[in-house]
Amino acid sequence: MSKVIVITGAGVGLGRALARRFAADGESVVLLGRTLAKVEAAAAEIGERAMAVACDVGSPDSVRTAFAAVAARHARIDVLINNAAVFQPFLIAEASDAQLLEAIATNLTGPMLCARAAIPLLNRGGHIINVSSESVGMSGIRVTSVRAGQMFEEGKVWNVDPAAAMAFGKATMAIGLNLRERPISQFASVTNVFRALLDLPPDIAMPTVRLQARKQG
Repeated sequence: MSKVIVITGAGVGLGRALARRFAADGESVVLLGRTLAKVEAAAAEIGERAMAVACDVGSPDSVRTAFAAVAARHARIDVLINNAAVFQPFLIAEASDAQLLEAIATNLTGPMLCARAAIPLLNRGGHIINVSSESVGMSGIRVTSVRAGQMFEEGKVWNVDPAAAMAFGKATMAIGLNLRERPISQFASVTNVFRALLDLPPDIAMPTVRLQARKQG
């Protein structure tokens, strides 16, 4: 069965190449891009399997409008590829406020806005792919992303809206995850991992770390 794949930043470069490839594979593709003329040209080249939609991923209103247009044509989508990004060759230490805010709006906020809009359309088993880059390693500074699991600290009080907490609990139970029975680690235990990261030899990098609590005994 053909998949419906939504690709941001699809008017040029990698996004356009992905749209071409997936359409050639028999999938239906939705090309999102800030410049409508570019995604329309790419979609026209690809043919009937392609749909072009104007979308500035850094704008909540633009993202909502774009995904409403997607939903009007496709009742469901299977894949969202967050590919849109802005790149300027600047050093963080020397960047202007405008450069940082533009990068955050497109490269960070954009994928979050698109994921929020796509989730109601994604079928069970759907897939969100976020495209990153290797430029973080060009400064000679190691960068590590730590994906931490559920943690607890004695005396910590979470101020969460009761209705939201109940809805979250029901949603997790619906996928077979019982938060009351799930193992929980301690914040203090996790600090050992960060200590190990700080103590890595200079010739070793650890780009990604995933932590998960385990049952003891």
